Amino acid sequence: MRKIRKGDDVIVTTGRDRGKRGTVLRIVDAEHVLVEGANRVKKHQRPIPMKGVTGGIIDREMPLHISNVAHYNPGTKKADRIGIRVLEDGRRVRYFKSNGEVIDA
Repeated sequence: MRKIRKGDDVIVTTGRDRGKRGTVLRIVDAEHVLVEGANRVKKHQRPIPMKGVTGGIIDREMPLHISNVAHYNPGTKKADRIGIRVLEDGRRVRYFKSNGEVIDA
């Protein structure tokens, strides 16, 4: 079970965008995530007339390493660590380590 999933609210903990908050747009691979509004770079895009893509300089998000983001805990309004616990009915759920609150019920 992954601790960080698509749609989770995270905070960037290191780097140029430290402290920024955003949602995980997608999991790129086992170690990288794409966070909305974080790690934005300017990319020089060549026009591709066959696909209808216009050229120019575009802003886009680049992947961050999963160790550089932490889950946002709305209860404490801070970054928090995640644990996995097994409920009585056998389901595995994620919970915040600081206050024990279950993320996905």
